[in-house]
Amino acid sequence: MIYFYSFVYMKGDSRYSRFFAYLNLFAGAMLTLVLGENLLVTFLGWEGVGLCSYLLISFWFEKPSAAVAGKKAFVTNRVGDVGFMLAMFLVVVTPSLGSLSYSHIQEHSSMVPTVTATAIVLLLFVGAMGKSAQFPLHIWLPDAMEGPTPVSALIHAATMVTAGVFVMVRMSPLMSVSSVTASNIIAVVGVVTAFYAAICALTQNDIKRVLAYSTISQLGFTFLAIGVGSYTGAMFHVVTH
Repeated sequence: MIYFYSFVYMKGDSRYSRFFAYLNLFAGAMLTLVLGENLLVTFLGWEGVGLCSYLLISFWFEKPSAAVAGKKAFVTNRVGDVGFMLAMFLVVVTPSLGSLSYSHIQEHSSMVPTVTATAIVLLLFVGAMGKSAQFPLHIWLPDAMEGPTPVSALIHAATMVTAGVFVMVRMSPLMSVSSVTASNIIAVVGVVTAFYAAICALTQNDIKRVLAYSTISQLGFTFLAIGVGSYTGAMFHVVTH
């Protein structure tokens, strides 16, 4: 539906072909993210949507606000990605794991020491905070509305901002053996984000920014669900929202 809308919305734009090249790359990266069988392939898709979000948010780069918003999204997401990369390194060097395969991690998660599992989960959560715009790495998403409206819709509706939830749920076997501290941190960040973003939404005049803060708030609820162990509830809310 977003593609159909884009055909007319972008009609007459001087960079019409470039827009759809970026949009196709975005869709391909999102498919790679959700279809990957291991953390590395997921990370390639994760970085792909990060690059495409930068290209599309700052698509009308003649506007200073759009150029700044694109850079803000790119830098903020890179901060989170450091956590994701460190988590992957830690998974590989952990003797009881040694593989980035989701099925392998699921089978051997019970043998992972609690401290190691907690570190992996929290590092992955740092990545999820960046991608899914959780406090304090939420600052990029409202400004991302500077891009064309179909891009805003794609960022909200598809895998871009829900990728953090997706990865945390896929790594739920490790969360089950991690310390309760990790779960508490995730739940608290989710609650703070949900409340703070909802309050911010009340003060916005631009409907796209209202929706951006609303999305941040709703994603906060999904992380609350993850923190309390309701992985099904988290994914259900992502789908319905």
